[in-house]
Amino acid sequence: MSSMLEKVGIAWKRAWGEGDTQAFQDIVADGYVRHSKTGEEGIEDVIEQIKSSHRAFSDFKVEILQALEDSEAIAILWESTGIHTGEFMGVPPTGRKVVVRGAAFIRHANGQILEESTVWDPRDLLASMKIVHLGNKR
Repeated sequence: MSSMLEKVGIAWKRAWGEGDTQAFQDIVADGYVRHSKTGEEGIEDVIEQIKSSHRAFSDFKVEILQALEDSEAIAILWESTGIHTGEFMGVPPTGRKVVVRGAAFIRHANGQILEESTVWDPRDLLASMKIVHLGNKR
């Protein structure tokens, strides 16, 4: 039997990396909620974000760089890459390669994701597109 981390990894690769949103929906519990700095989101919101990412970025990929798991939670450090070839967040295509890193903290039970908290910095995305200058990066 595979671990929940393996299930999440496969679903993330298929959903975020390939655009197969059903793969993610299949491991999300009824009542799933994702917390981010923009507020709480349901599965429909996440599905739209996956689709809009694929519309805006050609060769869009998401790689899990590190992950930790215990019996009730998973922590993931991820990196997204792509070429900005479509409008995103109101920004017209720049043709530039973008790289963004973030983290997800997932609470799960009975083989399904109950809740997720995500963090990433949209300024990293804008800097990759050369939209804003952020000064010295650490």
